[in-house]
Amino acid sequence: MSYRTTFLVALIAFLLSIMGASSLRANEPVAHGILFFSPTCPHCHVVIDDVLPPLEARYGAQLAIMIIDVSQPDGQAIYRAAVERFNVPQERLGVPALIFGEQFLVGSAEIPQLLPGMIAETLAAGGNAWPAIPGFTPPALDQPMPTPQALSPFQRDPVGNGAAVVMLAIMLISVFVLARFMRGPFDQPLAPWRVKAVPILTLIGMVVATYLAYIEISGAEAVCGPVGDCNTVQQSEYAKIFGIPVGLIGLAGYTVILLAWAIRQYGSGRSAHWAAIALPTIVFGGVLFSSYLTFLEPFVIGATCAWCLASAAIMTALLWVTVPQNKAPATRGRRRTDQGRKLAH
Repeated sequence: MSYRTTFLVALIAFLLSIMGASSLRANEPVAHGILFFSPTCPHCHVVIDDVLPPLEARYGAQLAIMIIDVSQPDGQAIYRAAVERFNVPQERLGVPALIFGEQFLVGSAEIPQLLPGMIAETLAAGGNAWPAIPGFTPPALDQPMPTPQALSPFQRDPVGNGAAVVMLAIMLISVFVLARFMRGPFDQPLAPWRVKAVPILTLIGMVVATYLAYIEISGAEAVCGPVGDCNTVQQSEYAKIFGIPVGLIGLAGYTVILLAWAIRQYGSGRSAHWAAIALPTIVFGGVLFSSYLTFLEPFVIGATCAWCLASAAIMTALLWVTVPQNKAPATRGRRRTDQGRKLAH
């Protein structure tokens, strides 16, 4: 057999093996689903960036998730048709929303909880078809699934993250100004209004920290208000430090501040003296810690927690209340005159 004949036989065998592999791959069951998202929705990016990639890596071509942007007119029309088709109640409207078979999943908690099991069951049963939604055209077999445009963390929630940036600027300016102009002694008596303000602010901070600790430990949905996305923040990896919920750390900090205030106010001798020094020092450290957490929200996590901003504001207010701000001693007139003479010469 000549080299040319051997080469042709090998080439034909190679082509047949490819065709056979393609045929087997085409006969593999596929799980189909549709994910509705919005570019400015932090919960959507949790599903897209954290939930789907491991599933896609595991199942490969056997998992096909079409991602549709509801901020676009066509995407919004398909979403409305899906809501009508599946008779979705008012309280379950919103994104991220995933249609898988006859199931309509909503939220960054429900989707990762139920989707992996649904995929495994669907593939074991032989796969499923694309959801039948008016206006939705299934992609061709060889058409790649579209991926949403990547957004910076800040762009995911410009309003909430903008509020976090403003709070961060206020904290950093406060630290700079008070560190520049504060003067001892630290154990000087506080003005009456400051004496009353410290426990009031601290108790409010303890309430906020207790609520955050409850959310982080229980995994319950936080009440966030119109600005920000507390649940995305509390579900992120930055909600714990060395396994300890940040809310518990904040609660411990406020407790120490209240204890230092009480010893300073009602103690005597060296204990009161050291408590007076410790009080502004602890608050100063609390503001720096809050600044770090506030920086993470708009620039790393991509979501802002209104409760966290409230705690940061309380800690900043405590800094202004507890740090001594004595006026610098007046310069004697003769010395100013001597300096003036030197300048004149």
